[in-house]
Amino acid sequence: MTEIPCIDITALRTGDSRDRDRIARAWARAFEEIGFATIVGHGVPDRTMAHAYAELMAFFDLPLADKLHWSVPDRVKTRGYLPVGIESVARTRGDETPADLCEALVFYGINFEAPGPLPIGRSELTGNIYPDRPPALAEAVREYYAAARRLVDLLMQLSARALELPESFFVPFYDRFRGTLRCVHYPAQAEEPEPGQLRYGAHSDYGGLTLLRQDEAPGGLQACTRAGDWIDVRPVANSYVINIGDLMARWTNDRWRSTLHRVVNPPRDSRGPTRRLSIVLFSGPNDDALVECLPSCVDAAHPAKYAPVRARDYIQSKLNTSMPRSLQLQDATP
Repeated sequence: MTEIPCIDITALRTGDSRDRDRIARAWARAFEEIGFATIVGHGVPDRTMAHAYAELMAFFDLPLADKLHWSVPDRVKTRGYLPVGIESVARTRGDETPADLCEALVFYGINFEAPGPLPIGRSELTGNIYPDRPPALAEAVREYYAAARRLVDLLMQLSARALELPESFFVPFYDRFRGTLRCVHYPAQAEEPEPGQLRYGAHSDYGGLTLLRQDEAPGGLQACTRAGDWIDVRPVANSYVINIGDLMARWTNDRWRSTLHRVVNPPRDSRGPTRRLSIVLFSGPNDDALVECLPSCVDAAHPAKYAPVRARDYIQSKLNTSMPRSLQLQDATP
């Protein structure tokens, strides 16, 4: 493939078995060939997406000192505000590159089913940090997370079908999943980046499926093809970009690709706004899930490539590697 396929998944909810089989075939081909797909007909309301986007943009508009107030003191990467300059995700691939040109507000395992409003400040239950400005941010994020979390369940049923497994196969691996919601702001670049410095360096994701809501600002996402060429992951209105993480690739014995991707800098001669916001949900599996080769992805001609690994152990090792040694993470589970 030389472009990212766009798949309409509406029929997963409204169609019959033949419709689901058709979608599953397209799903499998996309992840076997390039590891990425764009989906429409996903069922997440436009209003929910727009509300979260607007509230997050308002947060990133705050002065730096105000945003830093919502940082975890030890820079735990799965909670709170992360300023520009403390992460280089390409280090997870062994590349010593300058810090990535982005800032983020990160939530892990949002308790979206709890009654009443989320607590402002640090939650004793989840360890998440909910800023008080803008006032509607916490609830907008919770509503978005809940909708995206439901979409994950649907996509894992689709993935099981595409891998010739029962649709409920992944349920025991995702029944306690606490996804990371990473809201990433790429500011306009007033100064020329350093050599080799990108908005987000070349890397693969670490977990199962990644769900990305991107905008149309210049300086966007690119994926690497099997031939080694970088292609643009072009925005499609009201869509999600889905890609495979390392754990899903290990599960499928590399039948599905965990593809190298990056976020490039906007052209220096760009006209108009170049700031960019991406809302990313890194999905599952459960922290204690043992990821080992799926029965439909191994046979005498294709022996298992990877030893079993606990999901949390693998992901934590990658998170640590992406930070400078002086800021490497401790286990931050509350």
